[in-house]
Amino acid sequence: MSAPTMTGAEPMTHRRTLEALSGLLLVLFVAMLSSTVVSTALPKIIGALNGSQTQYTWVVTATLLTATATTPIWGKLADLFNKKVLIQVAIVVFLAGSVIAGFSQTAGQLIAARAFQGIGVGGLQALVQVAIAAMIPPRERGRYNGYLGGVMAVATVGGPLLGGLIVDTSWLGWRWCFFVGVPVAAIALVLLQATLHLPTARRENVKIDYLGASLIAAGVSVLLIWISFVDGSFAWVSWQTAAMVGGAAILLALAVWVESRASEPVVPLDIVRQHTTALAILGSLAVGMAMFGGAVFLGQYFQIGRGYSPTEAGLLTIPMMAGVLLSSIIAGRLITKSGKIKPYIVAGSIILVAGFALLGTVDHETSLVLVGVAMFIVGTGVGMTMQNLVLAVQNTVSLKDIGAASSSVAFFRSLGGTIGVSVLGAILARRVSDQITHDLAAAGIPTSGSDGSSNLNITALPEGVQEIVRAAYGDATGHIFLISAAIAVVGVIAALLLRPVTLRTSLDLPDAATSTAVAADAVDGAPAFDQTSVVDTSSVADATSVADASKEPTHRR
Repeated sequence: MSAPTMTGAEPMTHRRTLEALSGLLLVLFVAMLSSTVVSTALPKIIGALNGSQTQYTWVVTATLLTATATTPIWGKLADLFNKKVLIQVAIVVFLAGSVIAGFSQTAGQLIAARAFQGIGVGGLQALVQVAIAAMIPPRERGRYNGYLGGVMAVATVGGPLLGGLIVDTSWLGWRWCFFVGVPVAAIALVLLQATLHLPTARRENVKIDYLGASLIAAGVSVLLIWISFVDGSFAWVSWQTAAMVGGAAILLALAVWVESRASEPVVPLDIVRQHTTALAILGSLAVGMAMFGGAVFLGQYFQIGRGYSPTEAGLLTIPMMAGVLLSSIIAGRLITKSGKIKPYIVAGSIILVAGFALLGTVDHETSLVLVGVAMFIVGTGVGMTMQNLVLAVQNTVSLKDIGAASSSVAFFRSLGGTIGVSVLGAILARRVSDQITHDLAAAGIPTSGSDGSSNLNITALPEGVQEIVRAAYGDATGHIFLISAAIAVVGVIAALLLRPVTLRTSLDLPDAATSTAVAADAVDGAPAFDQTSVVDTSSVADATSVADASKEPTHRR
């Protein structure tokens, strides 16, 4: 029988937990929809705005970059303030960014709007995990991760289909790809207010390490700008490369120095250094780079490389989302039943490598059956690894540190995705440009005017040039999937090095729970715990001790 979950002082039944999850799942759906609804529409959006391949990449990268930079700040705030209010604030920021993006007139404006939207996305991707961790013990969380996977799969399947339908419908237009999430987010705000009740943690002398967060964001941004322009605007060995790479290294080194001395660091180094957390971060980096970096170009492959419409491209991505849905639900229930998590993370990381290796064989003439099978395998690997890496970390820390720990993993996964999209996008742009130039010259067609801008607006090209562009994009995409497979191998190594543990059934670490000073606090009119002084961070048990502690059958205070 399932152990009851808890918020505040009263245990929650399965029904109450599902009611509380309803708003959180809708929030997650909105956040996922914001990226998936654009995925199949982006080729037409950038074509309509006369953008380039580099701008195509930065429309995605801008959101990931700001989400990455702000995720640890949101996570730290969740350890200090009311989690529900923070989620609602993140939704409002996300909504404002969506509306601004919908009114963009140039590719540059769209990139800026997506960057602002990413601030809200960073909050949502961190805070939903934190809120769930504050309600549900790790052992039971595996079961509810299946619901998370289901929502992610629905958003990821429905998003491309919806985006394709919107851009293929003349009286709607691509701007509705950004407007469509507004009513859903508004419903999520109301639902959260009615169903989600979490304890408010109040601490005096609160300090947020904005300097550390700014240094991290600046260092990563400089590095990504270098990746986007190197070997195009300037050479690998040049003063620009030395300035950007050296500057990024200095900024990131300063960020580590600041974080090591900050009283409230956004990325707590004492948590990051723990065995399980460090390996989960390494695995999340690899999964993020492979998943975001590879999957973001599938819509472009089907539309430009294969000539399908946005709606058809959305339908063709269903196998990947089916893999995510099935694997996350099945693995989640098996994890809750057994309490073991490492076997599923290891299996998922191996499957992910196999899927990307198979996708690495595709070109502009590959059978769609083979492409579909490969995408299903990739989706299966993602469903078994992504959420479970966060769960493995949450199992090792006390409740008061759950926000910082969860957001740290989400931060590095998003960082990996940002780097992956930028690196693979730059490689794709370079290979496509070289291939198009070579094939145009071989066909005796002048290359003047065939820049990145006109290549993405493929319907405006002459028929002979269209075929050359399609072949270039179709063949180059397989190459970046091979790189994704190589990156994902790092995730396999990290998974194998994880210690085998049994997920605990208590909401907090048992040792921390017994020493908690219970304080009465009103949360939406109900008494609640004050979890702010559960245990000193330095005393958090590592994965080995948690394996023994997890045998505790109930939550103790």
